[in-house]
Amino acid sequence: MVQFFIQPDSEISPAVQLFDQISFAITSCAYASGEQLPSTRQLAQQTGLHRNTINKVYQQLKKAGLVTAKGGSGMYAAPPKQELVSEEASVQIIRQTLNQLLSLGYSLAQAQTLFNHEVNWRLSCSAKLIVTSGKEDAGVAQIIAAELEEALDIPLQIIAIEELGKTLDQLEQNIRASTIVTNRYFAETVHRLVGDRPIRIFTIDIYNYSPEIARIRKLPLNSSVGLVSISTGVLRLAESLIQSIRKDVLVIAVLPQDTYRLQSMLKTVDLVIAGHSLAAVKQAIADVDRIRPLEVIYSGKYVAAESIKALKLELGID
Repeated sequence: MVQFFIQPDSEISPAVQLFDQISFAITSCAYASGEQLPSTRQLAQQTGLHRNTINKVYQQLKKAGLVTAKGGSGMYAAPPKQELVSEEASVQIIRQTLNQLLSLGYSLAQAQTLFNHEVNWRLSCSAKLIVTSGKEDAGVAQIIAAELEEALDIPLQIIAIEELGKTLDQLEQNIRASTIVTNRYFAETVHRLVGDRPIRIFTIDIYNYSPEIARIRKLPLNSSVGLVSISTGVLRLAESLIQSIRKDVLVIAVLPQDTYRLQSMLKTVDLVIAGHSLAAVKQAIADVDRIRPLEVIYSGKYVAAESIKALKLELGID
């Protein structure tokens, strides 16, 4: 059972802490698609938060497309927009669709033409790959783009959600199809902006950080941990997650470009977890005098391996 903990002394509000912890549990697949989440009463007992606050958090998660409500039975982890099925199930889906087309009066040749057109369109979507996130956390788009470029070996473009509508209007004039990649926090906004345009939307799940979490659990009492990432959202999520695991651990989150805070943090913490910012951390460590050696964990993953595999299939990349 996933446990949630609220750190009352944190600079992050209790509601945001709970939102981050539940959303991480869903997007890292700690809760499977369709699995029931704790009730507001259960979460109130776990966290000490008022049930009204918890209900507001659930409504925010629902608005973000991360949970679904079933009348009288509670909240459930929402499935991602795309789900892989077995080959046998896929054949059944194709047969059912083909039978439906035939019952509507289409010939086999016409059905084949329709299928071929759809397959060709989806393959053409790989001609333009866009990664998007909000301007308030541009760093997460940079992280996603870096990992996808390495995994897919194809060019892509980063576009802020705030600029996405204008960009899509331009794409309609120049490119018939494209694919937009985002995480599940921004998925609902992207779907609304895309509307009925001929564009594929692929939402990623995130890495579950199991090794990092295991290391946090083994830290001595009252240890201190430094977090470094180019993404403010990742920093906030990681801080909330660590505080939910170890309430005695002091967490200091720093952007790599904040050299003064980074060097100050490196002088005092016991462990540093660096995500997509290892070079900056190494340089800062070289400029800092420490008596004790510093343990550094490079966490270079954000996109779940399963999502990369699914995206390759979606784009027709071997």
